[in-house]
Amino acid sequence: MTVVIVTGASSGIGEAIARRLGRPGMTVVLAARREAELAQVASAIEGNGGAAVAVPTDVRDPKAVTELIDRARAVNGRIDALVNNAGVGGPGSILADDEIVDRVIDVNLRAPIRLMRAVVPIMREQRGGTIVNIGSVAGEVGVSGIYSATKFALRGMTDSVRRELLGTGVTVTLVEPGYIGTPANLRNRKNLPGPEIVAAAVDSAIKRPRRRIIVPGKYRAAVLAANALPMLADRIYAGKPAKRGSLGHRSETGR
Repeated sequence: MTVVIVTGASSGIGEAIARRLGRPGMTVVLAARREAELAQVASAIEGNGGAAVAVPTDVRDPKAVTELIDRARAVNGRIDALVNNAGVGGPGSILADDEIVDRVIDVNLRAPIRLMRAVVPIMREQRGGTIVNIGSVAGEVGVSGIYSATKFALRGMTDSVRRELLGTGVTVTLVEPGYIGTPANLRNRKNLPGPEIVAAAVDSAIKRPRRRIIVPGKYRAAVLAANALPMLADRIYAGKPAKRGSLGHRSETGR
């Protein structure tokens, strides 16, 4: 039985990931703050022949993270994969209040670091495991204040941890979505790809780990252009983030 932890699993991208992974032979440990929604996701997974353990968790709370890891390991003594999906968006401007800045950093950066610190010793001991961090295209193209800052930092952390663990059997992949059709994003944009495209990328990364996956693929060109022609990106995005949000902007913990 393969044991996978998915944070932010109560809705949006996290729910899609959990449902995708919740097939026979898999136990998905669901983590999010909303207990009722977690129970619904768990029920759906079990109805499709998978197994699920719902663990109401605030990833900003170290004690809650410890409880989550203990509950996951209690399934069969292993943790085979961790999907760091929980995240929040925020205002595009650097002028955001301290309270908002702290919340975005706590959820988007400190929590994934805390969870990686918790599972890496276990995975090294069992000589195998997969970590998938959900970043954002906004972690490649800086257009959204503190949100982009956390996603840039998560990208650097992912690269660092992957290199640190080379040869141990533990792999680390970064999945970077652009705009995805979550309920929050659909209020402002139409015809967006659904969260299933991210779930498929995560499933693929667990089966065949690699460094980085950008979804949808059309955003690869934007990333390449922003890196190759930063002055052009400056002109395109000048003054816009504070008014309209950002590439890959999220506003829900479940994304």
